[in-house]
Amino acid sequence: MDSERIQNLVRELIIEIGEDPTREGLRDTPERIAKMYREIFSGYDAPSELEVQFCEDSDVVVARDIQFYSMCEHHMMPFYGKISIAYSPNGRVFGISKLVRVVEKYAKRLQIQERLTKNVADELYSRGVRGVAVFADAEHLCMKMRGVRNHAKVTSAAYRGIFESREEKDTILSMIRRRASDPI
Repeated sequence: MDSERIQNLVRELIIEIGEDPTREGLRDTPERIAKMYREIFSGYDAPSELEVQFCEDSDVVVARDIQFYSMCEHHMMPFYGKISIAYSPNGRVFGISKLVRVVEKYAKRLQIQERLTKNVADELYSRGVRGVAVFADAEHLCMKMRGVRNHAKVTSAAYRGIFESREEKDTILSMIRRRASDPI
């Protein structure tokens, strides 16, 4: 990412919207935005971290409510929410923090929610698990701040492997919807 070029483009944008990029409040804005873009779009260079696995088997592992923030590719405005992942290991489990890193890898790109959900499911499934289900619930600022100005939440899901059957989907959905305070 060319930081200097981004700063110049941001200065031009500030001028185009009718502001003065040399005024005190805006003077350092181009540099701040360039730094911010390096951070929020760092998913393009992120490696896969799923090589770290442990010899252990389980029927199903569920990680709920992994927070994410992403940028909508249509309006370049944030959308954010939580992703829940269920997978059926095949003799090896992932470190839980690695699941968070997979979500971050794909969230830190220009994205749409449906693709984000699919990307996470595909990467996990490519590591040899028996099945994966990924659920994303998000709010989109492009809908809240402009256009329809509505506060609707969007849910998307992706199923791979053994979780593609109706019976397995129902089981996984009940596990995801279970509150932490509910008995197992």
